[in-house]
Amino acid sequence: MGEGQRQVDDQAVEELTRLDATLEEAVEHEDEAAFEAALRNLLDRARVLGIELPADAIEPSDLILPRAGATIAEVRDLLGEGGLIPG
Repeated sequence: MGEGQRQVDDQAVEELTRLDATLEEAVEHEDEAAFEAALRNLLDRARVLGIELPADAIEPSDLILPRAGATIAEVRDLLGEGGLIPG
């Protein structure tokens, strides 16, 4: 996200995983409008659901989200076998 780290609980991860699947689908279909909406929704929910850690905190991260304004090509490069969010 380019905004530091956030801590999310298991229930939040489940919701973010569903949003990640929507983002992946938009990337696969190269649907720019759906991609922009899905990315915005994913990042907005991560901001709401996650507890922001102090700026100087360095914790291991299981989830890495793209930055706001990322392109389909940039997100495609971030996608792994299981999407942005493993599971």
